[in-house]
Amino acid sequence: MKVLVVDDEADHRHYLADVITESGHEVSQAADGHEALRVLTNTAINVLITDLMMPGMDGFELLRTLGSEGRLPPAIVMTAFGSLEKALSTIHDLGGYWYLEKPIDVTALNILLARAGAQSRLAEQNEELRRDLALRGVMGSMVGNSAPMVHVFDIIRQVAPTSASVLVTGESGTGKELVARALHENSRRSAGPFIALNCAAIPEALIESELFGHEKGAFTGAVERRIGAIESAKGGTLFLDELAEMPMPMQAKLLRFLEDFQFRRLGSRQEAKADVRIVAATNHDPLKAIADSKLREDLYYRVNVFHIQLPPLRERMTDIPLIVEAMIHSLNRKHETRVTHASPDFLASLQERAWEGNIRELRNVVERAVILAGEGAIRPAHIPFGVAPRAVPIDPAGTPVAQVAASAALGDVLPIRVGLTVGQAEKVLIEATLAHVGMNKTRAAAMLEISTRTLHTRLREYGLAPGDDREDESAA
Repeated sequence: MKVLVVDDEADHRHYLADVITESGHEVSQAADGHEALRVLTNTAINVLITDLMMPGMDGFELLRTLGSEGRLPPAIVMTAFGSLEKALSTIHDLGGYWYLEKPIDVTALNILLARAGAQSRLAEQNEELRRDLALRGVMGSMVGNSAPMVHVFDIIRQVAPTSASVLVTGESGTGKELVARALHENSRRSAGPFIALNCAAIPEALIESELFGHEKGAFTGAVERRIGAIESAKGGTLFLDELAEMPMPMQAKLLRFLEDFQFRRLGSRQEAKADVRIVAATNHDPLKAIADSKLREDLYYRVNVFHIQLPPLRERMTDIPLIVEAMIHSLNRKHETRVTHASPDFLASLQERAWEGNIRELRNVVERAVILAGEGAIRPAHIPFGVAPRAVPIDPAGTPVAQVAASAALGDVLPIRVGLTVGQAEKVLIEATLAHVGMNKTRAAAMLEISTRTLHTRLREYGLAPGDDREDESAA
């Protein structure tokens, strides 16, 4: 294990280095925070031991700097006798893990080193696990092993550890916020907050307050101080969704903040500073948005340090089985269902669709299918009729309506003869649905998204009412 000891008292620093070396660890030394930062830049350190009171950059500023940059290792704070309150405050506010009072007790030091080492190894194992999952087609809440998604995961792995701004583009529903969360969770800022702000959902009159915050009395209705999204995301990541929908005057103010990360709450005369990583997203073509005067060109170049283009679902159809499997696990927990898997014909039917709404639309379909199935496998018949059945032409001189319904493949394809009236087509659909659910009218009505009363009415209209009109026993 590699340990860095930071102390301006040379004798005490060398003494600690000798003690730690005798315990079998590799030790680096620094006389103040500035020297410590240089060491940490060139050497991978597992545990940091630092004094608080030092000339130059003291321990407080060292921990604050490392924390804001997302590269603070497990840290042990040394404090002189009588400074316990400062040490505890440092541990709480600046991310230190433990404290030791001077003069240092060797036994206590070794115990804390063991704990800190375990914490460091756990962090390394978590990082290895994240890398392994990414290689298997999982990163955060995103799933996929198609070539486009492997490329996206590669960029995320490369960019996440940095503090560079990222612009995510892609059609609506492709999962741009999931990319932002993956960037955050795989960064050194993962312990900090992740704040998402939808620029298109906030009225123009309120967006400055939402972003920068305001003081009490700053405007009518400002009855108390409000912390904005930038300040809330301090030490973490701020995700600005639909950036091109932000009013142009507000884009200018955001650009000013990105120059030096200083901002001013509405109604305040004082500048504040917030170390925040910006991830922005838009479903517009950024260059077209610039040409249409919806996006400032200078802001585009400022946030577009790295660009991640998310592919639409239709360009990664081979990912659907993995995506659906992940969705089933999540939805089972949400709805307390017991669905085990998706049948091959269900997956095949999903892969035949265009998915203009992308992942968001797919999730809606799978969620409804999971609810309808309840347990076991989800099959094509569980796909909501609003999106699933594809009417395919058959011989215009084909079979009578009743025979069409009886012979219909109760799944992805429901044959509907060209020339049928709406009523005849509805009759076919109702017959096929009832046959699929074993004449359970409650389930049939749920699948058709109509009330059971309406279903009974249709059955009587089409002469399909069963001989007895009992309630479905299986629905009880």
